[in-house]
Amino acid sequence: MKLATFLPPGSDVPHAGEVRDDRVVAFSAAPEPDGVRARLASGDRTPAAGADWALAEVALLAPVQQPRAIFGIGLNYAAHAAEGGREAPEQPIVFMKLPSASVPPSGPVVRPAVVRRLDYEAELVVVLGSDGQIAGFAVADDVSARDLQRRESQWTRAKGADTFCPWGPWITTVDELSVEQAEDLRIRSWVNGEPRQDSRTSDLIFGCEALVAFLRETCTLAPGDLILTGTPSGVGAYMDPRRFLDPGDVVRIEIERLGAIEHPIA
Repeated sequence: MKLATFLPPGSDVPHAGEVRDDRVVAFSAAPEPDGVRARLASGDRTPAAGADWALAEVALLAPVQQPRAIFGIGLNYAAHAAEGGREAPEQPIVFMKLPSASVPPSGPVVRPAVVRRLDYEAELVVVLGSDGQIAGFAVADDVSARDLQRRESQWTRAKGADTFCPWGPWITTVDELSVEQAEDLRIRSWVNGEPRQDSRTSDLIFGCEALVAFLRETCTLAPGDLILTGTPSGVGAYMDPRRFLDPGDVVRIEIERLGAIEHPIA
């Protein structure tokens, strides 16, 4: 099942529903602004039976509105660690993004005035359900301010800024895509139509279940929490010459079987 939160044509009230091919079907006749989180918590996968619209007619929002917690994982692709001259970490490197970082798959991402070296990071997202179990997967851009990250050694400040986590376009649940399948998908990114990253999630150093287990050692995980699992090689910071994002640029990220997000830099 593909769980989505969206605005129907002419409405500013979020609805929860299910994406089926090129249509989206609401779960109920009444709007459910937090309906996706409720279904992640309950495990209910009853097919949607409400009103439906063409997918192209609706505005997709972040599938979970204001996630309680967004965990990020650093240096979790072998080739990405190597391109930065780093050794593979012995355990996951964890940082946090604020709930205010979460924005729709169409963004926009707003570059703060203090940032000059803004970078993209295509990432597989693990979405949590009840009892700290993996409920599904999505696509995200772990937007990163490299100047703050490197000069100040500040990961949360550099990666957790407002709007720095566009994600979606929906959540593909584990009944449709298993954890094993999610760990061998093609993942790609483009900037203004130019290919940048092209890898597979099989290059992950720590897999999805290992990341969940590591976080659960110290943190309570709740339905709707996100884990951004790391990015493959090909980020702008390691290009020669380095290439960072400017206002007006458009970033597209696509993961096989999970869909694509595309957002501008403002």
